[in-house]
This record gives sequence, structure tokens and C-alpha cells, in this order.
Amino acid sequence: MKNKSLFMFYIAFVASLGGLLFGFDTAVLSGAVEKITEIYDLSPKMVGLTMAIALVGTVIGALFSAKPAERFGRLEILKIIAYLYFIGALGCALIIDWYALLFFRFLGGLAVGASSVVGPMYVAEMSPSHLRGRFVAFFQFNVVFGITLAYLSNFAIAEYIIKNPETNWQWMLGVMALPAALFAVLLFTVPESPRWLTKQGLTDRAKDVLSKIRHNVGDELQDIKDSLTHCEQKSIPLFQKKYTKPLLIAFFIATFNQFTGINAFLYYAPTIFKEAHAPEKMTLMLPILIGVVMIVFTMVGMLSVDKIGRKGLLFIGCAGMSISLAVASYGFFANIYYVYTFIALMIFTAFFTMSQGTVIWVIISEVFPTDVRAKGQTFGSMTHWAWNSVLVYALPVAFSYTNGASILFGIFAAMMLACFLYTFTLPNTNNKSLEQIQKELGC
Repeated sequence: MKNKSLFMFYIAFVASLGGLLFGFDTAVLSGAVEKITEIYDLSPKMVGLTMAIALVGTVIGALFSAKPAERFGRLEILKIIAYLYFIGALGCALIIDWYALLFFRFLGGLAVGASSVVGPMYVAEMSPSHLRGRFVAFFQFNVVFGITLAYLSNFAIAEYIIKNPETNWQWMLGVMALPAALFAVLLFTVPESPRWLTKQGLTDRAKDVLSKIRHNVGDELQDIKDSLTHCEQKSIPLFQKKYTKPLLIAFFIATFNQFTGINAFLYYAPTIFKEAHAPEKMTLMLPILIGVVMIVFTMVGMLSVDKIGRKGLLFIGCAGMSISLAVASYGFFANIYYVYTFIALMIFTAFFTMSQGTVIWVIISEVFPTDVRAKGQTFGSMTHWAWNSVLVYALPVAFSYTNGASILFGIFAAMMLACFLYTFTLPNTNNKSLEQIQKELGC
């Protein structure tokens, strides 16, 4: 029993390294953006494009990763994702001009988008129902751990390793090649999803995988087979009436997740603290503290998601985020001492990571049935990244206006109030098998 649990934990750990790279890629450019702006003399719109180009790749990666994941398997696509992370990071380290930077950031974005679809889907399909929320949330833990590593790496490189500001930004972007290479190697040590294997008619292989991570192999294998008998076609359209509920859930969860403002904040953390009039050296140090808060409260979310439930965490998180974002908005408007705004944003980050940050990939990976899970995960992820690209592109432009930061954070506060009300409509999915959830949603 212990060996099976340890192997399942190891599988979740390896798959979730994609989340670590996802988080690292999300935050790493924040430490380099000011120098890139200076070197290439970028306008606010060009800065927005530099930050958002990876998100364009992310949307495309999310959109087009489902079919390959269905055809070739979750594991094979995760390997390709690792290679894309590696090439993108190495390309940024060897950068020759702004256009090349855009290209390699775009490649990294493809990996992020595909990872946000395939990673949680793979972990959800491998996990036992009573621990699924925790294991899928482990992917999110690695996302925030990657974000923190990026902030810490940026600070260490700038202050201690490569002190020359003319070149250290390239090292900031290139260091991600190391964990990307490790991710690629470790993926060869874990098995393919038993649900995908069953869908391909490889029942013996699926049974072999389940025997390594489960005790009631026969019962689960039969449940998987039963869930697949609803569909004998090779391709099931996602956009049909019976999938209306999961589609709406995925859309609103992904939309509200981005209108917390979290990714806009993470991409521009040093710039935002500069906007709050923090001392220059503090603009690279304060994001590290934000990262530590994210790690701590992601663990709180992981330990709570299968106990308090997805809805319970959202109620708590949305209430806390709405208040703290409103306080931050006032701090920018009244030009209060930067520590006030930092504390408000730190509290916001804590509520986000224990709620929205923890449950988004859990819920989206749960609400779609097996025969369209890849497509559903793609839809939710694409919605998430489409909104992200819009917000990240718009932020430098918003900051260029008087009270732009105050207005923006005020909008985010209002959206979290709306999310609190929407949470009343969500189903309870914790401690239920994927097949049970499928039946309850009527699809």
C-alpha cells in the first residue's frame, strides 16, 4: 500500500514539474522587462507585446494540444512540452535582437499553454478520487513554486551572480533551460494514463498501470470502460447541449481566475511596486516575499481542497480578494506609503492561492467526461490564457494614465465580488469519482 501511494506521489511530482516551468516562465520576464524596454527603446504598447507574445503562444498551445494528447497520449505530449520549454529558454539566453526574443518567448508560451491543458488532465486521470483534488492542486503548487524561483533567481542573478545589467537579463531568461531538461528526463520514468490506454483499446497496459497505483484495479477499470461506452465515435464534438453545464463552469471559472488580476500582477510585480513608489532595490525583493506567501497558502489550499471543498475555498477566497484588492486600489489612488499597498497585495495573493489558484485546474479537469476531457480542458485553458493575454497587454497602457493602477485594481475587486455570487451556482465535486461527476452533470 505504501509503495503504491509513494509511486502515485512520484507521478504527480514529475507531471507537476511542467507546472513549475509554467510558473517560472510566467514570472521570469518581470525582472528583465525594464532593461529590455531600455535596450530596445520600447513604447508602452511594445512592452505590452513583449510580455503578451508568450501568452499568444499560450493560447495557441492550449488550443491545439488536445488532439495530439488524444492521439499520441498525455505522456508523449508532456515530453514535447519539456523540449519546447528547453528550446525557448535557451533561445532567450542567446538572444540577438528584439524580434528573436519575441520568437523564443512565443515558443515558451506554446509550452505553457499545452502544459496547462495536458498536465492537470494527466494528473486527474492518474489520481484516486479521494486525493484527486490534492494531486491536481500539486500542479498549482509547482506553478507558484516556479514563480517564486523565478523571482529569487532574478534577484540572485542581478545582485550576486551577474551584476552587469547589460547582460544579466539574458541569464534571467535562460536559466529555465536547467529544470526543463530535468523535466524531460524524468518523464521517461512515469507511465501513460490508464484512461487514455483504455480508450485506445490497450486494456492490459491500462490494468498494469493501475496495478502499480491502485488496490481495486478491476472495479476502477470497469468504471473507466463503462464511462467510455457512452461514446463509440472517434471524435465527439464538445459544443453540444449535453455539455452546456461543464462548458459554462469552465468558462466562468477561467474568466474569474484572470479577473483577479493575478497574472497581470505577477508579470509586472516589480513595475507595480515601482508604481507604488517602493525603493528600486525593493522592487526585486518584494516579489520574493509574495512568492513565499503563494507557496505557503497554496499548501493551505492543497490540504483544504478535499476537506473544505472547491466551493468553500472559492467563497473564502473571493471575499478576501475583493476586500484586499479594494484596499490596494485605494492605496494607489491616495498615493499611500508603498508598504500599505504591498501588505494589501500580499493578503490578496494569500487568498488567491488558497482558493482560485488551487481550484481552477481541479474543477476544469473534473467537470468534463472522459470522452471530451481533453477538449474541455483545452477550452477552459484557452479561455484562461485569452483573458490573460488581453490583461497583460493592457497593463502598461493602463499604467500610463493617471490613476490607471487604482482603476484597474478597483475593477478586479468588483469582479471578485461577482465571482463570490457565481460560486453559489457551482456543483460540489470533491470526494466523487470522475464518472459520478459526469452523471450528476447529465453528460
